[in-house]
This record gives sequence, structure tokens and C-alpha cells, in this order.
Amino acid sequence: MDPASKSVRSSGWVCSTMPTTNPHRSRLPRLAGAAILALGATFAGKPHPAQADALSRQGPSSVQDEVDAFAREWASRDDLSGKDRKRVEAVTQPTQDFSKAENFEIMQGGAGTSTKIVSRDAFSHFNQNLSFEEEEQFKLGNALFRKLWVSSPASTKASDGLGPLFNARACQSCHLKDGRGHPPEGDTDATSMFLRLSRTASTDQERADLENFLLSNHPDPTYGGQLQDLAVPGLKAEGHMRISYEDEEVRLGDGTVVQLRKPSYSVSDLAYGSLHPDTTLSPRIAPPMIGMGLIQAIHPSDFLASADPDDADGNGISGEVSLVRDLDGNLAIGRFGWKAQNPTVRKQSAGAFAGDIGISTPDVPNHNGDCTQAQPDCLDMPNGVEASLGDTEAPDPVLDLVTFYSENLAVPARRDVDDPTVLAGKKIFHDLGCADCHRPKYVTSRDAENPAHRFQLIWPYSDFLLHDMGEGLADGQRVGLADGQEWRTAPLWGIGLTETVSGHTFFLHDGRARNLTEAILWHGGEAQPARDGFAALEAADSQALISFLDSL
Repeated sequence: MDPASKSVRSSGWVCSTMPTTNPHRSRLPRLAGAAILALGATFAGKPHPAQADALSRQGPSSVQDEVDAFAREWASRDDLSGKDRKRVEAVTQPTQDFSKAENFEIMQGGAGTSTKIVSRDAFSHFNQNLSFEEEEQFKLGNALFRKLWVSSPASTKASDGLGPLFNARACQSCHLKDGRGHPPEGDTDATSMFLRLSRTASTDQERADLENFLLSNHPDPTYGGQLQDLAVPGLKAEGHMRISYEDEEVRLGDGTVVQLRKPSYSVSDLAYGSLHPDTTLSPRIAPPMIGMGLIQAIHPSDFLASADPDDADGNGISGEVSLVRDLDGNLAIGRFGWKAQNPTVRKQSAGAFAGDIGISTPDVPNHNGDCTQAQPDCLDMPNGVEASLGDTEAPDPVLDLVTFYSENLAVPARRDVDDPTVLAGKKIFHDLGCADCHRPKYVTSRDAENPAHRFQLIWPYSDFLLHDMGEGLADGQRVGLADGQEWRTAPLWGIGLTETVSGHTFFLHDGRARNLTEAILWHGGEAQPARDGFAALEAADSQALISFLDSL
């Protein structure tokens, strides 16, 4: 059976919500009537040269033919023997027994799970099944992840190249302790949160770039793909993000009143003129870093089997696979980013180097970061390329090591898995339909690049598909075919350690939710019935559900 025609129900993930159809979805090529494409990352507002070159060599075949071929290629788990397939199908079935913990549930990151004592460093340990040589790679990558870059020219030839426009000087500045970022609260620190900038296509060429999956969206012509609030000496920062909140009162079934805060975003102190009138602002906090290599190791057919974007089975859930182009121009599944716009940890890392810090790498060799043609002073600033080291500011093996580090941050072990309240909350989680999108578990591919990631039973609690989350969470910004109301299902593993690691409990893409209760109450769209079910719970039951989430 073509994986695109499989429904969520056929893969065992049965939903219990009312039927909906998303009217906003684009009509670009689709995965055989199932998983809609979301597109790849930009290269300074233009198609990446390698992607454009690969497309030019494809000949007259239509993009739809390419999509159909991708669906056929990943129709099933080609990494498994018949015996393995039966084992995987059995172990990944949703539990029906909530009287006790499931086998291996405590080891939610597989054999690499960190069992170290919980502390603020809980997200910073390496996968426990790495080799001794790989531990060395991890530690070198960690040093580069923490590295503070400086502006050019500088006496530190291996550390200059910052900006010229940027949001942070180091990866660690955004991913605090490898954990979750936060909105600025009571101060001016917006380091771990920034504004994505995007506008609608306005020319035939721009529309063609989207239709051929060469771009995910179009940046602002003056300010680029994100607003940089910092700049090197001699250059003006682009501007500053401004946030205001409006209270919204929600009364729960037990009589409790919850005050949600609805954010509004704007920019001030724009240094290079006005934004394009069609440019939208989308706030993003830095997501936690754990388990990324394991997510990358999930077999593509597992995502395709769960997708049902047209809600063919009428269960109200219409998750869509995000397909993007990799660096070679081939189709791949988007797994990372708030809208699943990146297929690999490496591509995610290279994009962050370029956009957040303004550092060029072999994959994104743009020495001026996010500077645009409308910012000539920025383009004229010196860069940090040191010819004796390489032809980019972060030449190999910098990106290799940072990628390896990012791929091997261990998922911490579950806590209190046998606690009666936690088990009761787990049952409520399933009964409400939360697990229909927050899919509990997978077995990773036997063909994963790193042996440490192969054939691991993992518990990320996500289907990694795009879902309509309603107007309340809408940012109005399209990323590929993820429209302004669609978001990737965020993995939940480690969520209960957010306060321990990051020192706060701000959740969702913009940190508007100040705790897990508020985060659930912001769910809408396909998740509205589950949200309403939570709101109607008695106090003891809602607290049990929160206790379950805290144990992850």
C-alpha cells in the first residue's frame, strides 16, 4: 500500500475528535493525496545553489512525479527483516494497560538515555552509548557550541566573523543549558527569542521557487529572514522586538479561573526604513536540544504512515508530512524547527550559524549572514574568513563537530513512571486524544548513520507532523506548506525538567504560556476537542495529567 494512502487509524494511532478540514492548505504538489509538502530553508533569500543546480538536472519530470517517486521509495520499513517488523509493530502499539509502567518506558531515549542525577545540566549530557572516541567529538563540539564569536578583524583569527548583524554571539546564548528559550520578561534580554520575517511571493520567479520547493518563503527585501537586534561596531542593529499582552480569562470545569495572556508583536527603532507592507512577524523561542539525533534516525515510512492531511478517516486529525529539499536538492522529510522546515540537524545548525550569529559555513557560505542588498554598509563590513583555515568563517570541521554535539545530547530518564497519579494522568492523556498527535514511541531505523542511534525504542511523544492549531496560536506566516495556523507537533520528552534546566516554565513557540495548563488551553484547531476535554476535568484529574507531563 502506498504510505500516503494509509490513514492514522491504519497505523494504530486512532483519534477521537470531530472531523475538520483545513481550508488554508495550498494546492502545490502532494504526496499521492496524503502528506502535503512543506518546503526547504532559504539561502540568503534565494534558492541554495546546490538545490537549484540539482533541480535543473532533473529534466522534464514534473515535481508531482518526484513526490510520487519519494512516496514509493519510502513505502515501508526497508531496514527491517520480517521478524524485526513484527517486533517493532508490537512494541510501538499504544498501551491499553495503565495500571503499571510499560517495559523500558523509563529509558525514553533508548540505550543512550542519561540516568545521571537530575540537575540544571540534565540536558547537557552525551548519549550514554557513545564510544570513547565519540565522547571526544562530543566534547569538542560542546566547546564550539559555547564559543563566543567576535567581529572582524580581530587578533583571534579562528573566532572572528560575527554578524555583521546578529541575534547572539554563541549557540549556547539561545539554547541556554541546551534547554528552552524564553521571551523577554521584565528586562531587555531577547537573546533566546527573535522574530522571523516573511512575505508573500510577488513575482512569477518567486512563485516558481515555491512551486519547485526551492524556498520555504520569501524574506523581507530590506531586513531579510529575521530581525537582528544586535550589530558589530560601526553598524546599526536592525531594530527591536516589542511585545504587549492582553489577558484572556478561561473558566475551567471545576470553577478555577485561568488568565491566559494573548501577545501582540511589533518592531521599533527600525534602522533601515520600513518593513515591506506584506511582511509578517513570527516570534520563535529556541527549542530544547535533546534527542535530535534520535529524531533524525526515525524511518521516513513511520511519518508517511501517520499522515492524513485530508482527514480521509474523518477523525478530525489531519496531520501532514513536511517534505523539504536537502542540500543536494533531493526531497527529504522535514523534522526540525517549529514548522518542520529542516530535514537534518546539520542543516538546522548551518542555518542557525548564518541567521542567528552571522557565521558562514561550508553549507551556507554567506559571509555577511542575513544582510540584504538594501543594506550596503552591512555588505561592506569585513568578514572573518581566514584563508589558511578555509574559505568560510567556520570551516570544516567546525560544523561537523557542532552537528555531532547537537545530535548526541542525551534524553534524561523518566521519573516516577510507577507513581499512581502519574499513571492516572497518562490514561487521561490517552483518553483525551492527546496521544493522537503526541505519538508516544518509535523504533529508530537499523540504517541510522550513527550506530548509537540504530534500532532504539524511543519515547518522544510527537508525530512530527504539521497540524492546524487554530487561530489562537496562528502567526499568519507560511513556511513551505505549513500555513499561518499550522505547527509541527512539539516532542514532549524532557518537558517536566524545563524549570530545572532553564529556570522558567514558558511554553509554546513564543513562550506565551507560563505553565503547562496555559499551554494546553491555547491548543485549538485539530486539538480543540482535547483542549476542551482537559478544561472540563475535575481538579484532581487535571493535576494528574500535569503530573504525567512533569514525569516526561
